[in-house]
Amino acid sequence: MATQNFLIELGTEELPPTALRTLAEAFASQFDAQLKDADLSHQGITWYASPRRLALKVAALSDRQPDKVVEKRGPAVSAAFDADGNPTKAAMGWARGNGIDVSEAERLKTDKGEWLLYRQHVPGQAIDALLPVLADNALSKLPIPKPMRWGDKDTQFIRPVKTLVMLYGDTLIEGTILGVASDRVIRGHRFMGESSLTLDHADQYPERLEREGKVMADYEKRKALIINDAKAAAAAVGGMAELDEDLVEEVTSLVEWPVVLTASFEDKFLKVPSEALVYTMKGDQKYFPVYDANGELLPKFIFVSNIESKDPAQVISGNEKVVRPRLADAEFFFDTDRKRPLIDRLPELDSAVFQKQLGTIKDKTDRITALAGQIAERIGADKAHTERAGQLAKCDLMTSMVFEFTETQGVMGMHYARHDGEPEAVALALNEQYWPRFAGDNLPTTPVSSALAMADKMDTIVGIFGIGQAPKGSDPFALRRAALGVLRIIVENGYQLDLVDLIRDAKAQYDDRLTHKEVEADVLDFMLGRFRAWYQDMGYSVDIIQAVLARRPTKPADFDSRVKAVSHFRSLEEAEALAAANKRVGNILAKYDGELPSSVDASLLQEDAEKALADVVAEKVAAVKPLFADSDYQGALTELAQLRTPVDTFFDNVMVMADDPALKANRLAMLHLIREQFLNVADISVLQK
Repeated sequence: MATQNFLIELGTEELPPTALRTLAEAFASQFDAQLKDADLSHQGITWYASPRRLALKVAALSDRQPDKVVEKRGPAVSAAFDADGNPTKAAMGWARGNGIDVSEAERLKTDKGEWLLYRQHVPGQAIDALLPVLADNALSKLPIPKPMRWGDKDTQFIRPVKTLVMLYGDTLIEGTILGVASDRVIRGHRFMGESSLTLDHADQYPERLEREGKVMADYEKRKALIINDAKAAAAAVGGMAELDEDLVEEVTSLVEWPVVLTASFEDKFLKVPSEALVYTMKGDQKYFPVYDANGELLPKFIFVSNIESKDPAQVISGNEKVVRPRLADAEFFFDTDRKRPLIDRLPELDSAVFQKQLGTIKDKTDRITALAGQIAERIGADKAHTERAGQLAKCDLMTSMVFEFTETQGVMGMHYARHDGEPEAVALALNEQYWPRFAGDNLPTTPVSSALAMADKMDTIVGIFGIGQAPKGSDPFALRRAALGVLRIIVENGYQLDLVDLIRDAKAQYDDRLTHKEVEADVLDFMLGRFRAWYQDMGYSVDIIQAVLARRPTKPADFDSRVKAVSHFRSLEEAEALAAANKRVGNILAKYDGELPSSVDASLLQEDAEKALADVVAEKVAAVKPLFADSDYQGALTELAQLRTPVDTFFDNVMVMADDPALKANRLAMLHLIREQFLNVADISVLQK
């Protein structure tokens, strides 16, 4: 079977930059799945993507499907012929459907009987007709939330399609996809190189496109060039470029021929908090800011042009002219906002709605101020500073700077609070109230910040649940992220807080605004559910998490200790046998409908094995009691692991469900006592092998 490299390139209008990588990777994945379903072998798929194209190159693709034999089983022989040996209607209908006579059928003999059988030789199809269909199917499965139509066509895609190339080696695969017929022509850069090129062979891609068309279709190559050149450009001006992964990805998706350049802005703008300057450089203009060795912003920025200009100074000047008005706006807003103390804006929050049923942002401010104060007392934070931070928490939302540059909320509050002479802990909390903002983000650095951050998040979670808008698919209020943030703050700081208390206190701030009666129970379930995803991400197996969740510990720090203890216990040699024993005991106790004694009666112990087990149990119960009191779950489970041998011996030699009711109840009481010790940590019976 012959093989050749196959190329497909879809030329489009400018694709959404934030979706480019996702589209390209999905195209490769879906096309690979289509080839596998069609039984077409190959040696790997490489994807390419630029603002105006998605492309795949399939290495050593087979030129046709392999031949195969399809077996079609018919009716049982006993049902295929009547008493005289003539074919029945069932047999004739089956044979007719396969295009044969009953006499041509083979016989299939098995242990369960004999059936008619037809083996059909199916020759493999050549790829000429297959590839357009497979590619079309793959494109139809791309993650495109809002496909569009263009011109007078009925086809839909994320952007209008202009060209289609499908080459198998040097052979053009004819076909139409998304309303465009395949050809050998690809488009070059809009302003440089050849505007179009005709490919003679799939192997000419992407080298000819880059050399003659001035388009670097290799996404990873473009990205690496941008990173390396940006680092070099920053070093040339004595600094380091801030190359955020998301921004680098977006810039890579915006250009076909990256040219990295360095520009400047006036030193006077550096008196504005760097966060505002960086926000406008990165968010609005897609520039990379430059910092010195001390982390101070330099009056430089790096940008990526999509053209290799003969006069780069003009390109640099143009970008400097574009960014200057935005920096001047930031300077003006900063100077204007500082003319009023931050606290003066507190009454203005009454004019901004947090949520229609939950009131204004001023209402939310009052609630989180009270709740943060309560949390502060529990974790040893300065209550006065915490409550002051609560009052100021949302005031920067009413400033000109935050109104214009929304992502600076919090950080501008911090700067304005410092200008107003507020305590540093208060100022810092205004910024850190939103931490952690995403998975793996930094946590608040002080108890005051932590109390405010938890209060803000708990107020939102309880409020939205309290009006019956718990997240299902979408999560517009980011409640999952907020819940995980609260858990992380508690666990990673070792705060001995109980979710039940936090939820109750948050609910109390709402008075009668909340309409959902089961809000406390639902929020608790929701937050406990966040543990599963979090600990799975940390590498803990689902059964370990389920073992702890079965006991519903509501103190996050306690939950964390239990998970780690169970994880350690599972690594012990005795764990598997004790998990099985716990499951067995649980099943036995579930079927017993009598009342168990409150303690084990030593006078009823008859067998040596049960006497030995009773002695060890008494010893271990005494040993683990102080360990449980100190929440030393790992130490307790390590002690209890020593029960394995006497428990196994007990089950091997003692009839638990004895005929004598007293003996049976006493033995069950001992097993119940053993299980209760483990349940002080988790339900280890759910652990898998």
